[in-house]
Amino acid sequence: QVQLVESGGGLVQAGGSLRLSCAASGRTFSSSAMGWFRQAPGKEREFVATISATGSSTYYADSVKGRFTISRENAKNMVYLQMNSLKPEDTAVYYCAASRSRSYSSRLYDYNYWGQGTQVTVSS
Repeated sequence: QVQLVESGGGLVQAGGSLRLSCAASGRTFSSSAMGWFRQAPGKEREFVATISATGSSTYYADSVKGRFTISRENAKNMVYLQMNSLKPEDTAVYYCAASRSRSYSSRLYDYNYWGQGTQVTVSS
């Protein structure tokens, strides 16, 4: 059992930066790959970034590659998403998720624990 709580969302102008945090609790956190997903109004939830259990491997959606960075501090039970060069199309509710395995994944199916989401709004 893993519980996740996101924070750090807000309003930012295009070209700006935000850092999202995900606080995790549960005995299996350090054994779980983690992911960030987002959902914009009228759209399906989509993959953003993922990181393996140890933090040694990461993978990003093409739309955010080079702009976003996912990281984790297992000793603190924390996962982060650093978002730079933000665009209006990045506006969405961002969700932190924990995988059922140690391997990173871009598939919603592979994640069995989800946070409540945090709103990110990028103005043009």
